[in-house]
Amino acid sequence: MAFWSGETLEQRLPNLVKPFDSKNVDCAAYTLHIGDEYYVSPDARVTAPLRHTMQQLPSQGAFTIPPGQFAFLLTDESVTVPSDAIAFISIKARLKFNGLINISGYHVDPGYHGKLLFSVLNAGPRPIHLRRDQDVFLIWYAELDRTTQRKKRGSGFDRIEPSVVNLISGEILSLQSLSEELNDLRGKTKLYIGLFWIIVALLVTSVVGTFWSKILDFFKDFFR
Repeated sequence: MAFWSGETLEQRLPNLVKPFDSKNVDCAAYTLHIGDEYYVSPDARVTAPLRHTMQQLPSQGAFTIPPGQFAFLLTDESVTVPSDAIAFISIKARLKFNGLINISGYHVDPGYHGKLLFSVLNAGPRPIHLRRDQDVFLIWYAELDRTTQRKKRGSGFDRIEPSVVNLISGEILSLQSLSEELNDLRGKTKLYIGLFWIIVALLVTSVVGTFWSKILDFFKDFFR
């Protein structure tokens, strides 16, 4: 198996990647961009129901993936893998350093044609901000030892299907969200304890005040 060089990519990809731009050839890989649709798994802090479904991205539209949440990201480009090749995919290093992990798989079968759907996880401590047409993904092509008949049949992705979204449509209880809920619970506990001691102090003051008032009344009556 030999990976295609940058020169081979520039020669062959115009027929395999739509739209193609030679400026996106990165050494021995080709850069792919975020397309017009995405989905982020529900976040309990976001109450808007429309945020919990597939979202359309206008040109230069932006979105975030909260810490610990999953997302489906559709590429802008449609790719074709010929019967004599296989492709490998990944996320650019600068986003990996921020905690964005590709969990959808790392290869594209011979015969595939369509957009690529990346399933990703934000494993970092902060939200990851992304936008339409951002250069996020890389694809490499490698030559097989022969043209294969055991290739992918049927069409690939064109949109994010509801059946795919249903796989991660529930709330993801990440370590980040659990930590925030724990801190919130600690704050509420301190508040309730503080209120308890204030009530106790008021009750004690009231009881002690009543006691001394009765003592004073007793002495007043005694010395009359």
